[in-house]
Amino acid sequence: MFHVKDHKTPYIFDPFAFLGPKRRQMLDRSWAKLFREEILLELPVKLLEEHYHPIHGRPTKELYAMLGVMVLQQQFNLTDEETVQRVAFDIQWHYALNIAGDSDDCTYISLKTLWTMRDIMTEHNLYTPVFEGVTDKISRILLVEKGLQRQDSMHIFSNMRHLGRIRLFAATIRKFLVNLKRKLPELFAAISKELTSRYLSKSVESTFAGVKPAESAKTLQSLGTDLFALITRFRDNAQVTGMSSYALLVRLLTDQCTVNDDPVTQTGKVSVKPNKEVPSDSLQNPSDPDAGYSGHKGQGYQVQVMETYNPNPDKKTLSLITHVAVESAHKSDAQALIPAIESTRERGLGPSEVLVDTTYGSDENCQKAKTDLQVTIVSPVGGKDSSKGLTLADFTMSESGEAAVCPQGHTPLFCKSGKDNHRAAFPLGACINCPRRTDCPVKAGHKAYYLRYNAKAIRLALRRAAERTPAWREKYRFRAGMEGSLSQYDRRTGVKHLRVRGLPAVSFCAVIKAAAINILRAVAFKNRPNEGVNHPETVNLMPNPVSWPIFQIIKERCLSYCNNLLERFYQLQLNSRFAAIYTF
Repeated sequence: MFHVKDHKTPYIFDPFAFLGPKRRQMLDRSWAKLFREEILLELPVKLLEEHYHPIHGRPTKELYAMLGVMVLQQQFNLTDEETVQRVAFDIQWHYALNIAGDSDDCTYISLKTLWTMRDIMTEHNLYTPVFEGVTDKISRILLVEKGLQRQDSMHIFSNMRHLGRIRLFAATIRKFLVNLKRKLPELFAAISKELTSRYLSKSVESTFAGVKPAESAKTLQSLGTDLFALITRFRDNAQVTGMSSYALLVRLLTDQCTVNDDPVTQTGKVSVKPNKEVPSDSLQNPSDPDAGYSGHKGQGYQVQVMETYNPNPDKKTLSLITHVAVESAHKSDAQALIPAIESTRERGLGPSEVLVDTTYGSDENCQKAKTDLQVTIVSPVGGKDSSKGLTLADFTMSESGEAAVCPQGHTPLFCKSGKDNHRAAFPLGACINCPRRTDCPVKAGHKAYYLRYNAKAIRLALRRAAERTPAWREKYRFRAGMEGSLSQYDRRTGVKHLRVRGLPAVSFCAVIKAAAINILRAVAFKNRPNEGVNHPETVNLMPNPVSWPIFQIIKERCLSYCNNLLERFYQLQLNSRFAAIYTF
């Protein structure tokens, strides 16, 4: 049964009044107060309604608190057992989650309940609304300036072993044989004992891990042959081909091997691909088929992070993570910039300028961001910089993109433009006697010197020229702050080494941890001197009425009247008790 509590209605008596003033002050300055007052009600509990019956069945745990537990577990990088302990005994967690009672119904959750809630959120992508709700709420109450943002990626690892090619083949074949033995024992029994014992023996790990380097090629070829034999044997059996472990066999063969068919014998011969021919999105471990491979970072995943920043040290503003996305490690950063900008724009947090490194700042991304999204991308230009000589940026261009004047002041004889190509012809006499002819990009022809270029070449030349200016360097230096943000992301939440496997589970942890970083940043910002939570709907409208003298007088008289009533009530209770004793 769907069960939630009304957290908006305050308690008549404070359930945490037993705390002394010192501990209460510590509690109010910690993350717990911000979480209780601003974050808890923003958690997307309504999205859980379809997974529980509104009336029938046993009531669930209080679902606002359960979603809060999911956030706090990732915030403090706790195991399930540690999380159960915190919910049961930690007063700070009780305060943050608005748990007022001391009964087991309020303060105890089982490991199965914790696992079920995380499974629902992971399977149905409910972690993204959690991050967006937390981020949007903090951006409203702390008036975050979203115009300037920066983006970078960080490599993260799931809870999988990093296997070499030999152990990858052995582990994948072993996984298939174990599943086949469990689900279809009669088909497993038909396989030769020699092959099954080779991969299912207890010493299989040490056998393939101890292969000498000189024998690795031979061993790998033998594993490829066994792999192809198993695929061929069961490729016409629908029961086997429907198994996920069989699909891993086929994927491994496609990624790592080449099959050469013999037209005479109607058989195939397997040859293992060289390392350089194996694609980066190949299978890395059968226990985590979603993981990819990065040439300079290794196996795993990468998380894309975009955040706001403030270049003015005199103006204190909060730096907030506005976008986070997890992808396989083989994906290019160039594909992540435009989706990040579009995602933030949909939530009203879109930037007007983004600082990124070279990979993100391709010409295609810069043009699309500028024309379609009205966002300026500040990024170095990739490729070789020809700053030693003249470039297209040194030529004066017309509005139509044609070269009007060269750096020495000569005008072209004629200009011709195609679909995207331009050609300008300069007179022979002017170019032959030019003192900068060796540095100029024009090339000699039969009748003139020709400058050939396209619109992309002009844009790249202008960007390279801008990179050499002090103004561009002053602006771009703030991109380095992204490294510190990623370091905080890992140090505070442990995002680089996760306890889960698979893209959905890894995404759940990384996205929720990013929401936790925003909460911790908001608390640190709010606790600064002269800082605090500002709600836009009440800022600068009128002074606080409670601070007016007339309201102070009314408040004092009401408190005095209530105190007199309480004293009279206790006196009546005491007199009635004595009267009863006397009568008896």
